[in-house]
Amino acid sequence: MPPCSGRPGSARRTSPSRSRLRPAGPATRSTSPASTTWSATSKPPKPLGRLTNKLGTYLRPSVLVIDEVGYQPLERAEANLVFQVISRRYEKGSIILTSNKTFSEWGQVFGDEVLATAILDRLLHHCEVISINGPSYRLKNRLKAIERENDVA
Repeated sequence: MPPCSGRPGSARRTSPSRSRLRPAGPATRSTSPASTTWSATSKPPKPLGRLTNKLGTYLRPSVLVIDEVGYQPLERAEANLVFQVISRRYEKGSIILTSNKTFSEWGQVFGDEVLATAILDRLLHHCEVISINGPSYRLKNRLKAIERENDVA
């Protein structure tokens, strides 16, 4: 007898990859491109259909997490795709965004002051900015570990 409960024939078959990608529910849906860089996930695909599918990935979730904006400068096409995502989500879905760059530095990140201003205009319209100043949490812990190693030696 197979290790499942219920009536015979009541189990649904789904591929493991599809079940992994399915969100738990509308209140908990989120997408984070943190595991890859914008340059890896935002390069415009050649066919228009693939571009639409890629944009849909970032438009569907109720909360979109964009981590480390400004870690690497973006090419013009990548910056335009970021603008499209921000623009299409404007007043429709929440965005949590992290960056170690000041707003005045975003023109360098996106390679265009006007584009950066348009993105910031949409992001800052209905937002709460939380500025965290101070030493890096990761660096602080690493420095403590180094100090302990030096004290032991």
